[in-house]
Amino acid sequence: MLTGREIVSDIQQMKNIALEMLTPESPFAIETREIDGVEYRVFSKVPRNLGEFYDLGREAADQTFLVYREERYSFAETLDMARRLARALREQYQVRKGDRVAICARNSPEWCLVYMATTMLGAITAPLNSWSTARELEFLLADSGSRLIFVDSPRLMLLGDAARGLDVVTIKPKDAGDLPETYQLLRRFAPLGDREIRAIGVQPDDDATLMYTSGSTGNPKGVLSSHRAVINALYTWKFVRAVNETLYPELIEENPPWQPAILANVPLFHVTGSHAQFLISFMLSRKFVMMYKWDPEAALRLIEQERISIFHGVPTMTWEIMQSENFARTDLDSLRGVQSGGAPRPPEHLAMMLEKFPPRAIPGLGYGLTETNAIGAIISYKFYAAKPDSTGRPTPPVTDVRIVDAAGRELGPDQIGEICIKGPTVMKGYWNQPEATAEALRDGWFHTGDIGKLDPLGFLIILDRAKDIVIRGGENIACMEVEYAISEHPAVNEVSVYGIPDDRLGEAPAASVMLKPGRRLNAEELGSFLAQRLAAYKIPRAVFFQHEQLPRTGTGKIAKRELREAAISSRN
Repeated sequence: MLTGREIVSDIQQMKNIALEMLTPESPFAIETREIDGVEYRVFSKVPRNLGEFYDLGREAADQTFLVYREERYSFAETLDMARRLARALREQYQVRKGDRVAICARNSPEWCLVYMATTMLGAITAPLNSWSTARELEFLLADSGSRLIFVDSPRLMLLGDAARGLDVVTIKPKDAGDLPETYQLLRRFAPLGDREIRAIGVQPDDDATLMYTSGSTGNPKGVLSSHRAVINALYTWKFVRAVNETLYPELIEENPPWQPAILANVPLFHVTGSHAQFLISFMLSRKFVMMYKWDPEAALRLIEQERISIFHGVPTMTWEIMQSENFARTDLDSLRGVQSGGAPRPPEHLAMMLEKFPPRAIPGLGYGLTETNAIGAIISYKFYAAKPDSTGRPTPPVTDVRIVDAAGRELGPDQIGEICIKGPTVMKGYWNQPEATAEALRDGWFHTGDIGKLDPLGFLIILDRAKDIVIRGGENIACMEVEYAISEHPAVNEVSVYGIPDDRLGEAPAASVMLKPGRRLNAEELGSFLAQRLAAYKIPRAVFFQHEQLPRTGTGKIAKRELREAAISSRN
């Protein structure tokens, strides 16, 4: 583990390496550009649009790209199919620049092809939560103004009147009779040529994606992003990787025995799946292995069979495969990274990872949001072991992070406030919601609603969601701090802490706890355990125990709002 002095030294070396990589001749060269009246640093030598970005796959044309059950497609085959589908969208469905094309389906090769074909044409891809109810789907389709939707059979059955006036194309309708399939379009149309795609004239700041993010109240908000935003996010990760490998050359694997591969274990309608797993694979010549659904035992089998090099998902997934009785029997020699995003990872999880995974399976953690195209901060390797409570330093070289108080004033090191992010990866705004956009975007800074601090070395420490903080009699309680303390109990598998109404104090902390198999625990025992770790006012007033996994949202996070509502109902 790095000492304090070594951390300071390595940070300075990283800064020096980053500066050397930003020369005008470098592929990571940056420039200043004004976008919507705000100046940003942007990468200047990257593809202008996603259509050009997909062509990076030609460098590994014959290598395997998309894997789904028995289906396997090379990079060349994938590009050919996507261009065929793009022609079908243009000629059969008259899709043009700015049109919205929705996708609502389980992860599959067709999902990827629709995303690619839509953005090639300069249309806007609108990935919808495939776990949506019929009512939610109706809202999402109406809000996005989509004129065409690609759906699989289960979602098709839900659509009903919501599909009225829409063109509908079905994906893999093997259990739904003789409905038209996406691949019929691929057979019918020839691929668009390079000249035809260039003639469309898709510009960096044209609209590219409309991804929906759910808040704590109300309907989901559509997050509109440009081609530049998505591509700058992807090159940010590539830049960070290049800096790390220069600083720590032991991370570079010369002549690896297997093709780089990532296990696609989260929904593609989330930026973790679409960006950090799918899209970045084009520039890394990486095999993209899609799971039918998340299952820790299936994940372990695929890691061994497909020689997965990167396991990436929400922290709970890493925890679940480590808990499997098959973990120790699985060949994990191909793993080179165990990364996560979308939620914090408790420090004790990291300690278990360092103990159980092979030494070359480097742990990592990223922080970002749909509104920032998953960019914010990142931490891995020696820094992560030394700073397990941090989500890393702000991602260079085009992103800035600062902490502000309620009045918007920037705060200094170790001062707690709202996390704000600025950079070309930040969204253009919320779809059809100018007031919400104006509230979230101020002078180019996106106000995340997350509460945290930057330590004196610039490491970001997230304390909580602003709206999830429990305010008990005027005292702020960070739910994450309480969750960390509870998770240290040996009987606890996972936990979620939230606020419930209290007549005297306004709010009181409560917790839902999943216990390990065969273990017992009651509120009194847990309270005694926490008394050694937390101030008395932070100890949950109500605790709900269960042996089943806590409920999840569509992106794999613990459904805190659902738990809170159930807790309130049970006390009424």
